[in-house]
Amino acid sequence: MKEDCIFCKIIKGDIPSFTIYEDKLFKVILDRFPAAPGHALIIPKEHYKDIFELPEEVAQALYPLAKEMATRIKLAVDAEGMNIVQNNGEVAGQSVYHFHLHLVPRKAGDGITLNKSANSATTLEELEAVLKCIQAVK
Repeated sequence: MKEDCIFCKIIKGDIPSFTIYEDKLFKVILDRFPAAPGHALIIPKEHYKDIFELPEEVAQALYPLAKEMATRIKLAVDAEGMNIVQNNGEVAGQSVYHFHLHLVPRKAGDGITLNKSANSATTLEELEAVLKCIQAVK
């Protein structure tokens, strides 16, 4: 736990939250400033800055929980879809440096713009070069 982390304070109970679910690894809460009704956060109980610090066992438990919570929220708010979003680093939009996964229920015409394409043309050669760079990292 980090003393200056808002999510650690929520996990400890120092800051109240609207808890949807809790187990030994995670707490799932409604986002205090939701993009849509039902917007929730899955927060590990231990402090990990981002996905790069997340232990394998926590990562493995995350998506089964995300699926369960997304399904429940989708039904509860009669959503047509769901964005599952996780940001790592300031340039990627991370504003709280405690790993968390957003579940954002979506409805047609809701006006939410979370995932915009860059709309830039990429050549097959550029894709091949990036692929080779990624494959070279072990």
